[in-house]
Amino acid sequence: MIPRTLDAVEVPSWKEILSNAISSPKILSEYLNIPLSSISDPANEDFKLFVPEPYLQRIEKENVDDPLLKQILPAHQETLSSQGYSKDPLSEESYNAIPGLIHKYKSRVLLVSGATCAINCRYCFRRHFPYSENRLSKEQWSQSIDYIYQHPELNEVILSGGDPLVNNDKQLQWLTSKLCDIPHIKRLRIHTRLPVVIPQRVDDSLLRWLSALPLQKVMVLHINHPNELDNEVREAIQKIKATGTLILNQSVLLAGINDNAEILSRLSESLFDAGAMPYYLHRLDKIEGAAHFDLPQARIKEIYTHLLAMLPGYLVPKLVAEIPHRASKTPLDLSLE
Repeated sequence: MIPRTLDAVEVPSWKEILSNAISSPKILSEYLNIPLSSISDPANEDFKLFVPEPYLQRIEKENVDDPLLKQILPAHQETLSSQGYSKDPLSEESYNAIPGLIHKYKSRVLLVSGATCAINCRYCFRRHFPYSENRLSKEQWSQSIDYIYQHPELNEVILSGGDPLVNNDKQLQWLTSKLCDIPHIKRLRIHTRLPVVIPQRVDDSLLRWLSALPLQKVMVLHINHPNELDNEVREAIQKIKATGTLILNQSVLLAGINDNAEILSRLSESLFDAGAMPYYLHRLDKIEGAAHFDLPQARIKEIYTHLLAMLPGYLVPKLVAEIPHRASKTPLDLSLE
């Protein structure tokens, strides 16, 4: 008698997970069992809810104060007018040299190589970026490559967006093969949230692409709270690290989410255990709609002073702000008022 075999459970691909991300406030309310009234329709109209299921699974149900939920929930506070906040707080449009390319710093250039994200974070400093004017195609990428060829002062290309990993691996391979042919480019940096929100994105195809890249490789993840690191994310980080990619993490200091030293200390320890180095802790960029996440400078100094006392120096992320028209990120000295 031939033993009966169980049907294999079909695991959805990262593309299927992304295409099925929740964008309906009603479905989000039902999934997490939170009041529909906690979701602002005007805020959602201005910047659409978008969150994939692997990230949702880490959110505590029935808890409107969950730190992961607050990062993606269209909140009523977003509709309040706040002085000093704008749609382009970093003046990026003035550095948008050609469509899809931002040349702000001398030795490195940013390619807007993904016009969408795998998740819409409510504090995103590019939530109002004109992606429709920076649509991506091989033709536009070719223009960017020509620009990089013509600027020998550049030695690093940053793939950002949106999220560059929303592209399929054939597209990424085509783009990076062209970048590898530019003699003065020695590093590729990838800013992405996809391995965090959909760890299934780190599949064999992606790993083959990373492994084959001859450039020095840096991947900068974006994790704000230790609850974002589950076993699947840790496994994804380890796989990326095995390709010879240096993995860093940047966080944003957010009121009501990670605004105490204990949480930030746990985050740094968890990142290091997973194989990622804490890199930057950003002061919130003053983007319109996110004022409720901001913190006064005195509170930022207090949190960071406590964090310094809790961690060894190599686990303390650099506290920085991005100030328009400066030549680099600006370290926030504890003596600043």
